[in-house]
Amino acid sequence: MKIEKLSERQLKVMSWWCEDSGDKGRDAVICDGAVRSGKTFVMGISFIAWAFYRFSDSTFAICSKTIRSARRNVVSPILSVLKSLGFEVEDKISSNLLIVSYQGKVNRFYLFGGKDEASASLIQGMTLSGVLLDEVALMPRSFVEQALARCSVSGSKFWFNCNPEYPAHWFYQEWIKKREEKNALYLHFTMKDNPSLSKETVERYERLYTGTFYRRFIKGEWVELEGAVYPFMANEEAFWDVPQPPFEDYCVSCDYGTVNPASFGLWGKKEGVWYRIDEYYYSSRREGAQRTDEEHYEALRKLVSGRRVRCVVVDPSAASFIELIKRKGEYYVMPAKNLVTDGVRQVSVALKEGRVRICRNCKDSVREFSLYRWALRGDDVPVKENDHAMDDIRYFVTTILNRGDDCVVAVVADRRTGCEVVF
Repeated sequence: MKIEKLSERQLKVMSWWCEDSGDKGRDAVICDGAVRSGKTFVMGISFIAWAFYRFSDSTFAICSKTIRSARRNVVSPILSVLKSLGFEVEDKISSNLLIVSYQGKVNRFYLFGGKDEASASLIQGMTLSGVLLDEVALMPRSFVEQALARCSVSGSKFWFNCNPEYPAHWFYQEWIKKREEKNALYLHFTMKDNPSLSKETVERYERLYTGTFYRRFIKGEWVELEGAVYPFMANEEAFWDVPQPPFEDYCVSCDYGTVNPASFGLWGKKEGVWYRIDEYYYSSRREGAQRTDEEHYEALRKLVSGRRVRCVVVDPSAASFIELIKRKGEYYVMPAKNLVTDGVRQVSVALKEGRVRICRNCKDSVREFSLYRWALRGDDVPVKENDHAMDDIRYFVTTILNRGDDCVVAVVADRRTGCEVVF
């Protein structure tokens, strides 16, 4: 491939780290935007050039969702350009390693795939002088943060590249919105920033997409896709700060899981409104270890933290956990009404009417609201993914909120008969 012309934004990517650049003191560069906007190619070239300008006999990482995509999107397009510039590249395919030489300097570039939570262990223990994360929005946060933690060499920098996802995505929230706090240079790309695309090609891409897909893939905006179960919860304004105590009442809702995540929500009632004021969310896949009923119960006790809880409502299929709570005798427990489609409707109405409010500190609930979608098969059921906080919220609304005071239960011992009397 021969580079004939670069756009102004591409030139910025190529030179931001140079001595005469006003951005040379930045710790990171973030390039996001439209598909086919030319950001990945110039970032790959710039990353290698910076590595040889700053280091010798050092180790770097090039990461994508899979090693195959790292080779396809980053390595293959730049190899011919590097060779034309005088670089020598030895590709050790079995080791996923590129050994690159230039004018007596040699550096090593390892390829990694960050496809799931377990991928973080692959890069753990390395010492890196820099990392390029292509398609960073498609990687789990644990992998990305492990990769960044490996960059302990003085002068190391982070290179991020992605197409947009949903606005509540952790990378958008933690890096793009906090780019000044992170000392990162942010460059937003459109197709106009890729001079290799003809006018006809750009127009063809623009005809391919409509609606939110057009806004995301062509304009490069971080927007929600269609099909969200709760589309009105897509904005930050939909969530609330935790009100100041006291609260009139407390309840807990639980979606129980061992292999699947467990999600418990603590609800506080204030001035007639139920707020989700705290939550416990445990994913065995994310954490690398399963928890027992007893461990989940201790997490429940920590979540409640001595508050006087009216009742704990639990996924009706979690029979062993319900039995454990009964046996402990600290909380009144009841199985939830597991009405999926009607329950979703009830949750939607409760949120829109303001009878239920989700507080911002409940991070996994906020995340799942942005991901929870209808299945594309016409039977009005949500996709069984990213639904654990969604389920426990639904249990609360169908079993506590819309049951009203009927669920106020007191259990006392009748001293005359030795029997329990339920009011």
